[in-house]
Amino acid sequence: MSSEVRIPAESRTEFGKGFARRTRKAGKVPAVLYGHGEAPRHLALPARELQHAFKGEAGANVLLRLELADSAELALPRQIQRDPLRGDLTHVDLLLVRRGETVAVDVPLVIIGEIPAVKTGGLLDQQQTTLHVQADATAIPTQIDIDGSRFTEIGASLYAGEIALPEGVTLLTDPEAIVIHIVGAPTEAEFEAELAADTEANAPEAAPEVEAAPAEDEAAAEDAPAEG
Repeated sequence: MSSEVRIPAESRTEFGKGFARRTRKAGKVPAVLYGHGEAPRHLALPARELQHAFKGEAGANVLLRLELADSAELALPRQIQRDPLRGDLTHVDLLLVRRGETVAVDVPLVIIGEIPAVKTGGLLDQQQTTLHVQADATAIPTQIDIDGSRFTEIGASLYAGEIALPEGVTLLTDPEAIVIHIVGAPTEAEFEAELAADTEANAPEAAPEVEAAPAEDEAAAEDAPAEG
């Protein structure tokens, strides 16, 4: 289960791209805290501490205790923006939460141990890497484990509704959604047929034939008035 990470927070009253650049240059990240019908609060958070919090066991579901000058608030990250090249944090949206309330979150699925069917030639087709669940805001699971030893044969499947959840956690994902399916490895003939089909599907279409325009002298001759 997640634990609180204390983050010092400063209220901010300036906005705009120029202020955001100055904030980031000072080693801080612009953030907005919203929820519970309250007006959004604009904050500046220390980038290093925030980055460290997101790298912890809880990841993007980390519970933050924002230490403000006049109060302390609990919040969960809702949207994390990063620089596409450097990966630095550029902005964070935070959801205000209270102890005892539940929230909807995506929790990572982790396969534990070896999968017997894969060792005998099967292929793992994992169609869901997270489960959408509802959990206490202060007790969100860091991950949900799946026992790999249960997949003993090719063709074995696991549905979302079959996964054991921690106490107090409710499944929101469609219980009929396939999470894992063990498929057989394709034969050489099947592989070549699939490759040929992909090649044909991706082949560029032939350019339509265009009737050539008449040569200038021919066009002139056609436009000239007939003699006589």
